[in-house]
Order: sequence, then C-alpha cells, then structure tokens
Amino acid sequence: MAYVSQTDKKELSVGIKKVLKKYNMKGSIAVRHHSSLVVNIKSGPIDFNMRDDHDQVNVYWIHEHYEGVAKEFLTELLVEMKGTKYYNNDNAMVDYFDRSHYCDINVGQWNKPYKKVA
Repeated sequence: MAYVSQTDKKELSVGIKKVLKKYNMKGSIAVRHHSSLVVNIKSGPIDFNMRDDHDQVNVYWIHEHYEGVAKEFLTELLVEMKGTKYYNNDNAMVDYFDRSHYCDINVGQWNKPYKKVA
C-alpha cells in the first residue's frame, strides 16, 4: 500500500530542491492523502509548451510529451521524487497495487498559473 510520511517528504525534499535550484525553478513540495508526493512548479525559465497556464504532468509519459530542457528537468525531478527507497510491484492484471508512494507533478495550478520568467 502506498504511503509517504512527512519524514519521507523531508528526506526526499533535499534532492528535489537541488533539481529545482539547478534549473532555477520555484516550486513547493507536499504530501497528498498520505500516499502521493506532490511537487507544484510555480515559476521558472523553462517553457513547457502548455495549452493553458497550468498542466498535470503524466509521469509515465514524460519522454513522449516533453522535449529539451523541460524533458531533462522533469526526468531528474521524478528520479529525486522517487528516491532510493522507491519500489513498484503493481500488477493491474490482477488488480494488485503495491508501491512505496505515488509521484505527482503539477506545472502551475488551476488557481495559480505557471509563470515563465527569463
């Protein structure tokens, strides 16, 4: 059963903050429903080529939906969000879901749009 605690968030936030700083991005880190680690990207110089001013990143399709610096950033961010203790033993064929935690990345939010800065 997926579970991520505030202690886990604190440990993972070190690597997440390094990636945010490396790409000069601003973001926040949160835990949702004790099962998902969430990073909300607020602003930065990366152009995500979004239709709207916010987007929920599908972490399973980063390599297909993003290019260039956006792809590099999201890939590195996801690696740090998973950390060293991450595991995924899901088997959808038999409706069995067992993983350490879920990872969600939001570029902007519905009420706080992503701000591209130079």
